[in-house]
Amino acid sequence: MLWKLVGSECTSLFSRCNLHSSTISFKRQYLQVSKKFFFNRNPAVWKKFSTSPKTFYNSFTIPKISVFLLGGGVLNIYFSKRKVFCEAQQSRLVGYKRSNDKCLHFDWRKFWKYLKPNLLYFLGAVVGALIVAVLNIHIPLEMGNVINILAKFSSEQNNINSESCISQLKEPAFKLICMYLAQGFATFFYIVMLSNLGENIAFKMKSDLFSTVLYQDIAFFDQQRTGEAINRLTSDIQDFKSSFKQTISGGLRSITQIIGSVMSLFQISPQMTLITLACVPSVIGIGSLCGSLLRMISLKAQAQNEKTTAVADEAISNIRTVRAFAMEDVETEMYVQEAEKTKDLNESLGLGIGLFQAGTNIFLNGTVLMTLYMGGHLLSTNQLSAGEVMSFLMAAQTIQRSLAQMSLLFGSVIKGLAAGTRVFEYMNMEPSIRLKGGLSLPHDEIIKGNIEFKDVTFAYPTRKEQVILNDFNLSIPANKTVAIVGASGNGKSTIVALLERFYDVDKGEITIDGYNIKTLDPTWMRRNVLGLISQEPLLFGTTIMENIRYGKPGASDEEVKNAAEMANAHEFISTFPQGYGTLVGERGATLSGGQKQRIAIARALLKDPKVLLLDEATSALDAESEKIVQAALDKARRGRTVIVIAHRLSTVRNADIILVLNKGKIVEMGTHEQLQELKGYYWALTYQQHEEAPAA
Repeated sequence: MLWKLVGSECTSLFSRCNLHSSTISFKRQYLQVSKKFFFNRNPAVWKKFSTSPKTFYNSFTIPKISVFLLGGGVLNIYFSKRKVFCEAQQSRLVGYKRSNDKCLHFDWRKFWKYLKPNLLYFLGAVVGALIVAVLNIHIPLEMGNVINILAKFSSEQNNINSESCISQLKEPAFKLICMYLAQGFATFFYIVMLSNLGENIAFKMKSDLFSTVLYQDIAFFDQQRTGEAINRLTSDIQDFKSSFKQTISGGLRSITQIIGSVMSLFQISPQMTLITLACVPSVIGIGSLCGSLLRMISLKAQAQNEKTTAVADEAISNIRTVRAFAMEDVETEMYVQEAEKTKDLNESLGLGIGLFQAGTNIFLNGTVLMTLYMGGHLLSTNQLSAGEVMSFLMAAQTIQRSLAQMSLLFGSVIKGLAAGTRVFEYMNMEPSIRLKGGLSLPHDEIIKGNIEFKDVTFAYPTRKEQVILNDFNLSIPANKTVAIVGASGNGKSTIVALLERFYDVDKGEITIDGYNIKTLDPTWMRRNVLGLISQEPLLFGTTIMENIRYGKPGASDEEVKNAAEMANAHEFISTFPQGYGTLVGERGATLSGGQKQRIAIARALLKDPKVLLLDEATSALDAESEKIVQAALDKARRGRTVIVIAHRLSTVRNADIILVLNKGKIVEMGTHEQLQELKGYYWALTYQQHEEAPAA
């Protein structure tokens, strides 16, 4: 029996595996074999694949295993540093999509839009950088004049006249002092101009990008990870700003200095200049090749950094889920794996840059040595003076520093262009549902709250093949409470999402008081007509007062307190030492579920909506909290059209109309008593919940 067990298990084990958990995809697992079964380090995962695990056969055979088992030992299957390699997803980022930078182009028109208002800063920075560059060219020439004077007097040791020497040094020395002062002032000026220019552009880009992201339709957030948007708002804009500032300061200076210094070299010694510049084309060619390779590594490193940020963002955002399942170690390991990949790519990038810089410096220093040799030869043959050799050497070193600066600048420019491209990609996105624009009804026109769905067909943008509502029709009279019940996945919450116009219908129309909601201004409609209370109320990390006032930013403190009283929230708020000034923590972490829900109800009631949408508003609460919240909701629905999406049928008994959805269609409609008499879907749901109630 033991032999058959080991044989069957090992035959299955030593085939290729693809392990996938509902929450985590494991790449590697430690597996052990005992006399009875295989063990996995994570017992929760073992259940997923214990029946037919598949892995690589490394080198162990069944006889070897049987020897270990008969000896009472425990076999560790070794592969790739004692780990079984499974062809699974490397992290939780299944289906993670990132923009292909190769298919995108830098939007120069968009960039000009940000540069144009700051043109004076730009021109000031350019002028200052050019002045510094020109001075850097002339300073070596003037220094050569000083050397010539000193060399002249040093050669006439017997006839030295100190007064004559000082007199001749005054003019070039004064010029040098003026040049150094001008250089310092110009450096200060262009750095200040450049700093203001970069910060203004970065500020405007951040503001516009944040606004663009917020104005995207909900489908955008269904498809994009939050971490990616945050990454573009922070690191991408920072990279672009840094690259832009370095390009203006270092790039312009380096180019100007190279051109000016080459002209100076030709004036001093055309022969030495031609010899020095003969090797430049080879350096440019090698630099271009290295630059393209480094750009590829840089893009990969940025993409990997984005993935690392996404892992951290999800883990921290869902910290309670992580804590509840004791997955801290797994999340840490997953983050470390992604961070290690980022580290490896950045190390490769650093290695490439280091090799390129080292090679460039060796070449440039070799050029300096060659210049010294050539200059010494020409000096010995009286073809050049000592001052001219010194000027030539200083100008050559200026070119050397400028070329080194440009080689460093190349990587920064590539990184900045890639970052700017990704930022402009988001900025150029057009939402399918614009938040502003459309009909806003006058204040004196009373909204009654009649709602109608006419032949509505809809499928979510991320799952177009799965139709949620198909030729759906529903008419809701004003000031009535309509409850919608049914099994999960049948379109209950979709009705609320479509009415809020988070998505547009694929076919048909939705009207409020006869107005197609597509013709209404979405912002006006959400601020004045609709009030949404969802299952998971999300609060901001500020005070209770400001969280409630979020529903109507201009509301007075008295209006906020009245809304809290209507939501049965005033009593518990008053028990806090700071009252309405109490900070609720991130996402309301310091409050209970019932307290958060009542604050959310007060927030919705503050704007006095004519249509109140309750999407599973009490489903996550305990019985006592549900009772308190339900009492608040019963008060809130007076004089309003109310749509209740409910899982617990006890909360819909008092509704004027109850709809039962099945596969996107209304299968039953009526009051609680009428539907109970039908003994159909609704009766089955109530019976099921009644049976499950004792277990709960």
